[in-house]
Amino acid sequence: MGGWGLVVPRRNIVRAPGERILRWPHPGLAAHVASYVAHDLPDAGANSWQVTPLSVLTWVIDIDAPVRGPEIPVSPVLGLRDRPLRIEQAGASRGIIVTLTPLGSYALFGIPLRELANSVVAASDLLPAGSLTERLGEAADWPERFRLLDEYLAARLARGPELAAPVRYAWDRLCAGPVRVDVLADEIGWSRQHLNVRFREQIGLNPRTVGRIARLNRVLALLDRASSLSWAEVAYSGGYSDQAHLIREFRALTGHSPAEVGKPAGLFVPPR
Repeated sequence: MGGWGLVVPRRNIVRAPGERILRWPHPGLAAHVASYVAHDLPDAGANSWQVTPLSVLTWVIDIDAPVRGPEIPVSPVLGLRDRPLRIEQAGASRGIIVTLTPLGSYALFGIPLRELANSVVAASDLLPAGSLTERLGEAADWPERFRLLDEYLAARLARGPELAAPVRYAWDRLCAGPVRVDVLADEIGWSRQHLNVRFREQIGLNPRTVGRIARLNRVLALLDRASSLSWAEVAYSGGYSDQAHLIREFRALTGHSPAEVGKPAGLFVPPR
């Protein structure tokens, strides 16, 4: 399968295998970077997990990479998705998952996000991050790694391009709550067709699909806060017409019904 680019530290490292640590980025990065999730996981044999469509793009920085299928490169970047992605992997792994807003992804990678939609791309194809990975591997502990990430991203993002203001406005409105695309287009002053074209170019998915994913993510956040709610109550609170509508959308976006899995497997970042 080829080499996976493991980093060999050159000094003593504080490690606690089996840990996962969620941290927020520096407040100055909040509009661009949603979270950091560090992990140091022992070899638990072959396993598979499913990534649910999220309102963030995901950059996995592999310090020690597991063995994954050939379709998943080292330190992969996952664009916005309108369907679930199953990943097979085995072996120990250590690294940091960086979740990026479209604003941050557009500035960091400098390309229209349509080129990443429903795709998995090696970070090395998008930006020079080899020295960052090496520095993260050599760092003494996770707080130092988070600080290094803050510094790296702040410098890169300051030089990157910006989303068109109407596209950013549309994204923020769609993530805040339900809104019809024609209403959104009127608010911006564009035709619905022009909004769809510009939005899909810069974000990667069309506004209606982004709205559906954002609604599903709000439902997941609701379940994190109030897991005792019935699915009918979740459907009502989440803005679905009824429980059947929630189940259809849940299955379309995750590949499973709510009853089959309770919550979709994969990375979910709770709101701050």
